[in-house]
Amino acid sequence: MREEKRNKLLILYASQTGNALDAAERIGRESERRGCPVVVRPVDDYDARCLPEEDTVIFVVSTTGQGDTPDSMKVFWRFLLQKSLSKQWLEGVRYAVFGLGDSGYQKFNFVAKKLDNRFLDLGATAVVERGLGDDQHPSGYEGALDPWMRSLWRRLQQIDPSFFPQGPDHVIEEMKLIDQPKVHITYHSIDNAASRLSNASDLEGIRMQLETARSMSAGKLSNYNNKAVCFLKMIKNQPLTKSGSGKDVRHFEFEFVSAAIEYEVGDVLEVLPSVDPAAVDTFIQRCNLDPDALITVQHKELKNYLPDIHKNTTEVPIKLRTFVELTMDVASASPRRYFFEVMSYFATAEHEKERLQYFASPEGRDDLYKYNQKERRTVLEVLEDFPSVQMPFDWLVQLVPPLKTRAFSISSSPLAHPNQVHLTVSVVSWTTPYKRKRTGLCSAWLAGLDPQQGIYIPAWFQKGSLPRPPPSVPLILIGPGTGCAPFRGFVEERAIQSSSGPAAPIIFFFGCRNEDDFLYRELWLSHSLNDGVFSEAKGGGFYVAFSRKQPQKVYVQHKMLEQSQRIWNLLLSKASIYVAGSATKMPSDVWSTFEEIVSKEGEASRDSAANWLKALQRAGRYHVEAWS
Repeated sequence: MREEKRNKLLILYASQTGNALDAAERIGRESERRGCPVVVRPVDDYDARCLPEEDTVIFVVSTTGQGDTPDSMKVFWRFLLQKSLSKQWLEGVRYAVFGLGDSGYQKFNFVAKKLDNRFLDLGATAVVERGLGDDQHPSGYEGALDPWMRSLWRRLQQIDPSFFPQGPDHVIEEMKLIDQPKVHITYHSIDNAASRLSNASDLEGIRMQLETARSMSAGKLSNYNNKAVCFLKMIKNQPLTKSGSGKDVRHFEFEFVSAAIEYEVGDVLEVLPSVDPAAVDTFIQRCNLDPDALITVQHKELKNYLPDIHKNTTEVPIKLRTFVELTMDVASASPRRYFFEVMSYFATAEHEKERLQYFASPEGRDDLYKYNQKERRTVLEVLEDFPSVQMPFDWLVQLVPPLKTRAFSISSSPLAHPNQVHLTVSVVSWTTPYKRKRTGLCSAWLAGLDPQQGIYIPAWFQKGSLPRPPPSVPLILIGPGTGCAPFRGFVEERAIQSSSGPAAPIIFFFGCRNEDDFLYRELWLSHSLNDGVFSEAKGGGFYVAFSRKQPQKVYVQHKMLEQSQRIWNLLLSKASIYVAGSATKMPSDVWSTFEEIVSKEGEASRDSAANWLKALQRAGRYHVEAWS
């Protein structure tokens, strides 16, 4: 019977990089402020068999890659797809879905859409139409989240007024909730902690510190818990672009310091960047913290549905400074709106309090966007702009954006480079509207490393969107700019395979602006000669599109159309298509070009060509890896 259940909202999130967690916690806060209790949990902590017993469930889910489910949601989703579940299995259960995606991708918010459809199939009732957050919106996903939440509160109130006893517009003053951060900091004396501190070797000591700090972190990033960390040492830092080209693209080579991890071409390497030590020191001084204090960080959990096997139960203390530098992004990421709201309660200068309250209000959203996101102001810069604010450390741990790993397509084959892994990285830099120079945290850090320093770099290996092709499959590769990165590994591997037996041909379409940013020029051209994998003798081909070398811009799509018949013949020979590069327009433009080629060469309508390509995709012969 439903009568005995507490009237609460269950909010389940599936996050790959932390954004869905942020959104879920925001929905939870707004619900609590209206008097409705909530439970906010990651979906992999929840037993899906309990769904029929729930009253109202809110899902916040991100879409990764090309319509992929976040790692933390894979088990939950497989359970929902069981054929044994009846169409009445979730009858009486109410639900709502908010998705986080990027409209630059073809399968925009695909996970949210399929979750919504599956819940309807299983008999659940939607409270409101699904919300679809978009990274391309000027305000990011919050541009869709705010109006979606307003609709959610109104609809819940209509369904059952007891959700919000005083109505959905009555908001409890935040001050009553402000003394309840979701983390608790314990400070330890050196005497008590000394016996538990590690005497391990340098590398093992670093690993223990990293695992201790990251397991305590408020970020709760899914990739940390279910993958083993390895340590790399840089052995090469080579510029690929000419000076004055306007771009700085680097080729990095790393050796395994810890035990080598097996990987395949097409895999992804996630690197944990190092924060500038001077910025960490400045943050600690600004917040009046003791860098040498020994701390443990615990999360105040409302309820666990499944035992957390990854929970840090040893509670080994760690230095406060070490915790900050390994888990808190104080000098790169911009804080969320809630950061400004909490800051306003700790501001002692009236003019600062008023400005912070305005930034946190709906009326101040546009001005906050100009001040914060558009300028990419860091946590440290924001704190320095409001000197009267002294936030307690537990609130800072909760609200400072977590230090996230950065993912890069691997550009090497382990067959060609045993005990090594290579990356091709564009060093990100830009100028803000107020002429402030900004750089990407990880790419600039890597570019500044000297291989002679021997710094240990923490990294995790992940499966990407480009599965390793068998040598018998012909390949059509499209990789403009740094999109060529994974294909360097593909080509190296196919070259080794072809030297010891028959291997299918490869044709590769590369794009750049001019000769100054023609990445890996000698490598590609060497494989086009004699019996190289791109040579005519092997049935291959290499085609480069220079977009700025001549008056008319030429892109990879133009070169593809020039080789229309060749592409069609390879497709008829069971070739697989691999596309990699920028997520903005390139993947959809390349798809349209393939539609045009299939329509022309196959003498079919454009709709039939599109359906033919979708069938190719379903058969695992059309793969895309794109990044913003």
